[in-house]
Amino acid sequence: MIPDADRPSKDRRPETRCPTEGNAGGCARSPMPGPVRRWLPLAVIMAAAGLVFAMGWHKHVSFEMIGLNYEALRAYIASNCIGALAIYVLTYIAIVALSLPGALVLTLAGGLLFGWQIALPATIIAATTGATVLFMVARSSLGETLAENAGPAVARLRTGFQECALSYLLFLRLVPVFPFVFVNLAAALLGVPLRTFIIGTFLGIIPGTAAYAVAGAGLASVIAAQNASHRACLERTGANSAACPYTLDTSALVTKELVLAFALLGIVALIPVAFKKWKARNAAV
Repeated sequence: MIPDADRPSKDRRPETRCPTEGNAGGCARSPMPGPVRRWLPLAVIMAAAGLVFAMGWHKHVSFEMIGLNYEALRAYIASNCIGALAIYVLTYIAIVALSLPGALVLTLAGGLLFGWQIALPATIIAATTGATVLFMVARSSLGETLAENAGPAVARLRTGFQECALSYLLFLRLVPVFPFVFVNLAAALLGVPLRTFIIGTFLGIIPGTAAYAVAGAGLASVIAAQNASHRACLERTGANSAACPYTLDTSALVTKELVLAFALLGIVALIPVAFKKWKARNAAV
């Protein structure tokens, strides 16, 4: 006699196994298709940036807004320093990740409002975090697509850049000629490792961030003078804001000597690359 457990039955359904073993919650859902998973983060970034521009929120990150609200901002920071610093860091991360204008304004404002001792580490961490977010998004979409469809010339460029990625990245970060967002995207397209990108960004932005944070800390007297002049103008013109534009000239902060100093630091960062190429050339002779 065949035991009931071994007897075939029409009512017995075939056993189904979960493709993912050890899943306490049952069978895992199938992941998103490759193209969707690859391009969705980039689409979110672009949509968020478009929304910010459409709503005009980026206009609030300006010296005019900071200067006109300087006393109120200082009072809020005095009563809630941790909360204000968190807002500053999150705003900075969003601006860098979405490639919005205003990073330089925020760096100077950080030094002005918090003092350079607090603003310097907070800005470096925020800028590195925002750049890393954009780098990872660009690498997962544009970088992978370029790697899959790159020709021999582009492949050689990627390989050469990756061999000395840290030195090249430090050079691009130290020399203020290259826009911050350009370096983020270039590193993603050229296949820079994530760890190298974080280290190169963190170290490479320290000199420039320190210079602008310290400069921002010295703008308090400039802001006070400009606010007094602006209020006096409004009183003379009957609160006609069009006749009393709020202007704060920060072009003097970027001097030729400062740019030259950063360029020299960038050249120093390329010394390991030059030495490596010189050593390889002599070994081949």
